Amino acid sequence: MSITIERKAELIKTHGRSEADTGGAEVQVSILTERIANLTEHFKMHKKDNHSRRGLLKMVSQRRRLLDHLKSTDTGRYQAIIEKLGLRR
Repeated sequence: MSITIERKAELIKTHGRSEADTGGAEVQVSILTERIANLTEHFKMHKKDNHSRRGLLKMVSQRRRLLDHLKSTDTGRYQAIIEKLGLRR
């Protein structure tokens, strides 16, 4: 369910503005997207896992808030991250 250290480092490297950028909005959105994808796969097998489903909904809303913030501050970065991750909206 959680992502590995190597995968997280790879996401930071590809979506961060620099090597040390671990808390930027793009990095946080990409990490949340990875975790959401992992949980979605988990729910294909465990349909009645409602406790994890609550965590999934919290992650989706957190990602939405980050994307809304990014859209209001810098639309170029917002469009770039949406296209890179293949998110709709």
